[in-house]
Amino acid sequence: MKQEWLTPEELARATGYSRQTINKWIKRERWTTIPKHGVQGGKARLIHIDERVKTFLNATHHAAEPTATYRVNQNPLSTLLITSVQQMTQKEREKLAALLVREGVRGLLQRLGIDGE
Repeated sequence: MKQEWLTPEELARATGYSRQTINKWIKRERWTTIPKHGVQGGKARLIHIDERVKTFLNATHHAAEPTATYRVNQNPLSTLLITSVQQMTQKEREKLAALLVREGVRGLLQRLGIDGE
């Protein structure tokens, strides 16, 4: 890290840890901090990124939480169908599966009164 002073949020982004984890370590490891001026409430702090902090972060690097990847389902109908099937009883699922095997999607749509065009 090139900067000498960072906020817990900046350090969290730089290391992959959560801001809450960084704040916990500030207290537990007694890292040097100073108040961040201009922030109301007086709780905002800057962490001095000294050798103790660097050594601690290097030693815990293996424990970093993996970055989660979230994606929005582009097809809400598929989600609705899956959820609906999951809420069916086993007997209802078996009947639906038999119908699809016997008549296919076109037959299901006809039974629902949905024109294929």
